[in-house]
Amino acid sequence: MPRGLFFAKTLLLISGLLFNVSILASDADTIASESSNSDSSITAPNSNVVGDLNTDANNVVPVETVHGLSLYDSPELPADFPYFPHVNPQAPKGGTITHTAVGSSFDSTNPFIIRGTPVTGISQIYDTLMASNPNEPFSLYGLLAEGVRLDPEREWIEFDLRPEARFQDGEPVTAYDVVFSLNLLREEGNPFYASYYAGVEEAIALNEHQVRFTFNDTQSRELPLIVAQLPILPRHYWEPREFSSPTLAAHPGSGPYRISEVDPGRRIVYQRDDDYWGKDLPVNVGRYNIDRIIYDYYRDRDIAWEAFKAGLTDFRIDARAATWAIGYDFPAYEEGLVKRLTVPDVNPSMMQAFVFNLRKEKFQDPRVREALSLTFDFPWLNTNIFYGTYQRTESFFQNSEMEATGLPSEEELALLEPFREELMASHGSDRLFTQPLPIDEPIELRERLRRALDLLREAGYRVEDGVLVNQQTGRPLSLEVLLYDSGLERVVQPMLRNMARLGVQTSLRIVDINQYLNRQRNYDYDIVISHFPQSNNPGNEQRDFWTSAAAEAPQSRNRMALAHPAVDALVEEIISANGREELDTATRALDRVLRWGFYVIPHYHSGETRIAIWDKFGYPEPFPKYAMDLDAWWVDTDREAELQRRQRGR
Repeated sequence: MPRGLFFAKTLLLISGLLFNVSILASDADTIASESSNSDSSITAPNSNVVGDLNTDANNVVPVETVHGLSLYDSPELPADFPYFPHVNPQAPKGGTITHTAVGSSFDSTNPFIIRGTPVTGISQIYDTLMASNPNEPFSLYGLLAEGVRLDPEREWIEFDLRPEARFQDGEPVTAYDVVFSLNLLREEGNPFYASYYAGVEEAIALNEHQVRFTFNDTQSRELPLIVAQLPILPRHYWEPREFSSPTLAAHPGSGPYRISEVDPGRRIVYQRDDDYWGKDLPVNVGRYNIDRIIYDYYRDRDIAWEAFKAGLTDFRIDARAATWAIGYDFPAYEEGLVKRLTVPDVNPSMMQAFVFNLRKEKFQDPRVREALSLTFDFPWLNTNIFYGTYQRTESFFQNSEMEATGLPSEEELALLEPFREELMASHGSDRLFTQPLPIDEPIELRERLRRALDLLREAGYRVEDGVLVNQQTGRPLSLEVLLYDSGLERVVQPMLRNMARLGVQTSLRIVDINQYLNRQRNYDYDIVISHFPQSNNPGNEQRDFWTSAAAEAPQSRNRMALAHPAVDALVEEIISANGREELDTATRALDRVLRWGFYVIPHYHSGETRIAIWDKFGYPEPFPKYAMDLDAWWVDTDREAELQRRQRGR
């Protein structure tokens, strides 16, 4: 139940590993003890260090205080909207929802640091300055902030905090907490934050309820909205504690749910806060209806599936094609106690892929990467394992206007031409400029492997006694795929067998989650599975996916260690795009560079989200356009009680 589209994107990025496992579309699928005396960014309550409020950059033209922000135009909802149009304002409160967390464990309730494995669902305890409307792609409305002013030159943004806002321990939420949160996350949090908020020069508390962010990057249109989705942490709680160390404490937030129960590695329970300060705000009316939200951890997909069938969990995102196709033949489903829903995806289909670690010399040659990519036999997998339910993913912005197709347009070429020499050197040819997308590859496996072997020979390999060796070094080409979910073995093994037919020495290593995390953090892998989720408005998070700065940053999402000047420049073009056309052009150019670089072996997608639930939930229909918004669901407590009685009677 993410708190908002932008905040969800942030937490998705910083805890991407856990997210990756839980939604695999595969079948078998600041200073820790910072004192107030040393905090130079927090001013005294009545300080006027930045001039008068409600003025533009030159303190001349008044800047209007508004109730919402939108990326390219104005928010759809008026200032006096009573609630989001898709919700049921009369939705009943009560009941429990139990989710399944598969393939992982946790040892920390702090999701903002690099150490430890964060617990699932923790975003529910935090409020942000503004909240997103799931029916709009890029609009935010006041949550902690009741008013906002954005400088026309985009040099600063100011927020007026609601005086009634409170943390769950009763302490007020102030501008000093906002400043503290930004500084703490950038200085002590996951390195992602230093990149994500790099465009923020500083945050200044103008008084107890007004805060200003000044920007050193005035080109990023998304930056003001990113700042508006900053999770606000309680300064009074974290200042005397060591923020960078994992903790299992039930620390306070200001959101609609509080941590109720922590059973390390097994279960986390969130309880709806009856005293939640913001329950009657327009962005919250009709939402956060369920009393208890539980995440039960299962290390094995099959055990988790049996737990769902037995009614131990009651909400499931079904990412396994075989289960969806033939698995729902158990009594509870046949009796109508379990329902299935399919929700079309409206965001770009997520790129899930095998990722080459370019830190390894053997993957430096694009011909080697292309050859290995040809061993992934998707048609066979789709027919024999996936029941024909998937489509091959080709683009990093699949199923959107941002996807590159055909030859580069004149506008794309204008972005690519300055880097022609570097691109031809890194990609080994001029195909990026002269050949259309999608890439023309043989369909039949025999032809694919023949093409792969030709590429490997061009790259300086030969077969000796059935082993592919480098002609210069005499070393065999060997690789290991690292996993921590055994369910994916059925996807990996056919590819490894095809690689072995070429003489490649392959292995599959399945390790526990902690070992996996340690190896990933140390870049100790050849190939891992990773995800690159995209919204309809890619922005600052692209730096963490692709750029040189992120290539060696701990726990970045640039797991292939891509470092290329053209990619860095294109990412900045995306971030600074002034309109939809500019954004689409920049993403298409980036997509083209990434695809012709063969940095990953793309998997597949279904174009929809498959959900199974025990029939005790109510939900608004139709679902909002840009997110399903589980926060707007509710429990029919009478139906819940009846299901519990039936379960006890079995």
